[in-house]
Amino acid sequence: MGSSSWYAKLNKPKWAPPAGIFGPVWSLLYILIAVSFGSVFIQFVQGALTWFIVLPFALNLVFNVAFTPLQFRLKNNLLAAMDILLVLITLIWAMVAIGPHIQWVAYINIPYLLWVSFATALQLAITWLNR
Repeated sequence: MGSSSWYAKLNKPKWAPPAGIFGPVWSLLYILIAVSFGSVFIQFVQGALTWFIVLPFALNLVFNVAFTPLQFRLKNNLLAAMDILLVLITLIWAMVAIGPHIQWVAYINIPYLLWVSFATALQLAITWLNR
């Protein structure tokens, strides 16, 4: 069974958006992530930021990239739920860490935070409904 047909057959909460929403939303968010995270990494390379400030951004990217293979290749809702929680936690950590240094980076990631909060609730619900 393919990934899309597997996902379509999962039990989802009534408030789950149509599958076609995810691509456009993530495309916009990836632009914001590229600009803001890229700025953080450039500032780090230039010596303006410490590793502790950059660490949550790096971890967030790792966890963000890991979600799709966990959810759709391994078809493992529990691992995907754990991963999306790590995406949310590292994003909050990143925003708090960068706020005093580059405030606009924290602000530009508010849409990402809102979407990841929603995606976390959705993934936790899907995991629970399909246990």
